[in-house]
Amino acid sequence: MTERFLSVAIQPVTESSDTARMALGEPGLPREFLWKGQTVRIVEVLRAWRDTGPCRHGSGEAYVRKHWFEVVTDAGQKLKIYFERQPRTRGRNTNRWWLFSMEDPD
Repeated sequence: MTERFLSVAIQPVTESSDTARMALGEPGLPREFLWKGQTVRIVEVLRAWRDTGPCRHGSGEAYVRKHWFEVVTDAGQKLKIYFERQPRTRGRNTNRWWLFSMEDPD
């Protein structure tokens, strides 16, 4: 499989979010999201990890910047998606969930 870089915003289906993760202070991974007018369904989480970075105000502490997930869809695609803790753009239309890359099944 060849991994394709996409880096596009996705819209989670809120009702499908994993609330157990939210109780731990993590984002609720949506089991479904909308992309290009289609509903994409996640059937398996292969792994999860975090990106951290230093405090932007010089305190010396490290903060979680992104929560990453490698998942498999019902169509057999392998995706890397992430949740951005602090969106880069301010205002009403801030995207927090992103589809980073995709591998199509053979």
